[in-house]
Amino acid sequence: MFRKMRRHKQELSAEECINILINEPRGVLALLGDDDYPYSLPMSHVYADGKIYFHGAKTGHKKDAVEKHPKASYCVMDKGVKNDGEWWYTFKSVIVFGKIRIITENDEKIEKLRYLGNKFFPTEEDTEKEIKRLLDKTEVFELTIEHMSGKTVVER
Repeated sequence: MFRKMRRHKQELSAEECINILINEPRGVLALLGDDDYPYSLPMSHVYADGKIYFHGAKTGHKKDAVEKHPKASYCVMDKGVKNDGEWWYTFKSVIVFGKIRIITENDEKIEKLRYLGNKFFPTEEDTEKEIKRLLDKTEVFELTIEHMSGKTVVER
């Protein structure tokens, strides 16, 4: 169902892909949007329990797209490296395909918001404060991974 990587010599292992998902804070989420146009947007994420979690508003294009069509793709790149005297970067990227859903049960939602908050806020106390303040205004999205691939990219 999913294509094999054409440049298989550049392919990353599953462990390398997961390390990028764990360590990098952002990626681009691609959904099927209004009038079946692709809709892609930058997102902060956390990888936990073998899934990817995002948060967002209770209303908007992202939520509408997820409710209409649950298939999604998510792309994450590391910062890359540029060697002295070279103009190009070498970086690693991961592309995930899967199904995305909105978490509706409050205990599960709070658990996933803790994962997100603890990745981005300086302290667990800050995370708890923000969850309490914004829980009723926030959706939590869970992307279940069906296929994942990664590769090393040399831009030259």
